[in-house]
Amino acid sequence: MPIWLIVLLVIVVLLIVVLISKYNSLVVLKNKVEDQFSQIDIQLKRRADLIPNLVETIKGYTDHESKTLENIISARNKYLSADTKEDKIKNADKLNSSVNKLFALAESYPDLKASKNFEELQKQLSETEDKISYARQFYNDTVLMYNNKVQMFPDNLIAGMFGFKAESFFEATEEERKNVKVKF
Repeated sequence: MPIWLIVLLVIVVLLIVVLISKYNSLVVLKNKVEDQFSQIDIQLKRRADLIPNLVETIKGYTDHESKTLENIISARNKYLSADTKEDKIKNADKLNSSVNKLFALAESYPDLKASKNFEELQKQLSETEDKISYARQFYNDTVLMYNNKVQMFPDNLIAGMFGFKAESFFEATEEERKNVKVKF
């Protein structure tokens, strides 16, 4: 067998090994992004499950705040019915804004704040919000690693061949950046 044929075979085998390695690393990161998103989703669902209990507790103390309570239930239902990752992200942001308004509203009712049931629900919701925050941070870190891999040479060539696309980050909306104001 001629030496040039052996060299050519070695080069082809090395290219195939590199291609497989790069492809597998993209798959691992893509799956990690999906896993991290599911971790956020789990916490967001937990928060959505806590909200009806919180709303019912607040209803007993606030007869004239029905619009705020309706908005939070509407935001919760939209989140739970979202099908795509993008819709879940958008609706999670709206739900987060509604929860912040709800807590701001609760500040105006001292009897409500003193309620043991409300305190416990608020504590659980606060812990869940912390978990959501951490999960978002881990998700965004994972998306950053994945997007770097998808966009950097030579991985971008392999990503393009196999249809890997950049993922979007969880970002704070303009509404979340504003201070919550409660008017009576």
